[in-house]
Amino acid sequence: MKLNSQHILKAVLLGLFALFFVNLQMTGDISKYINPKYDFMSKLAAIIFSILFLIQLPRIFRKRHVHHICSTNCSHEHADSRWSLRKISGFAVIAFPVMTGFTIPPATLDSSIAANKGSVLTQISGGQKEQKSPSEFLVPSESLAEKENIDIYSSEHIPLINNNYLSEEELEKKAGVLEEAEIIKMDSDIFSSYYAKINNNPRYYEGRTIKMSGFVFKEGEFAGNQLVLSRFLITHCVADASVIGFLTELEGADTLEQDTWVEIEGVISAGSYDEYELPIVKVSSWSVIDEPSEPYIFPILTLLE
Repeated sequence: MKLNSQHILKAVLLGLFALFFVNLQMTGDISKYINPKYDFMSKLAAIIFSILFLIQLPRIFRKRHVHHICSTNCSHEHADSRWSLRKISGFAVIAFPVMTGFTIPPATLDSSIAANKGSVLTQISGGQKEQKSPSEFLVPSESLAEKENIDIYSSEHIPLINNNYLSEEELEKKAGVLEEAEIIKMDSDIFSSYYAKINNNPRYYEGRTIKMSGFVFKEGEFAGNQLVLSRFLITHCVADASVIGFLTELEGADTLEQDTWVEIEGVISAGSYDEYELPIVKVSSWSVIDEPSEPYIFPILTLLE
């Protein structure tokens, strides 16, 4: 009995596809590829590829058909087991996505995207000083959808599910925490709300201690000890992501690479950037951390009761 090399390769590819989808589910990386509401399709794909793999396995050991003269109605298998350029090309096309899936890690939005979208600070220094008052810079930075006039509600842009629901009572409680807490903790669920309030009145929060995490984003004219500790705010889908964050001053900022995730604790100070007032976090302690499993933040949705 001679093994069929083509059937072996088919089984390997089917097994790799099944393993790829199973791995995405086990690691949670599936959310970096598709909208979580379509998660069931990934699970279904894993099941289908596993079944096809099991069906393919016995074919590897099937005895090769001995050549003989057959009628047009015979039931023998007449598949050509010889390799050809057409078959090699077909296998290569099928193998490409699964090989890249295993070798290229899934990516999230990073500082290169932030540079294209612009941050609060780039808007301030972008020559719009005469048209806007300082308070207008408190809204999230201009998104790619706004810059490129993208219709984010088209079928091309799948929305990301926002599970950031808070009841009115929870929202009021967290608002009280912002005013009274010894340390302002910028948790993901309340990040955008606290960010807007602090930006709106940096002098009111001056001297308060703040603790937060985000990725390093540096722009061209920063001092050596400055960076923006940033997060991506997703309103609908990735295309409308906006970069928000605080100008941060810390010793060793020049040693931190773009996109490094850092957790900091520091004191809010009212400062200025290009003649506009804004909060600056003077860092007292910081540490490099791993990128969180959910790097994006979402607006608060009020849960009606």
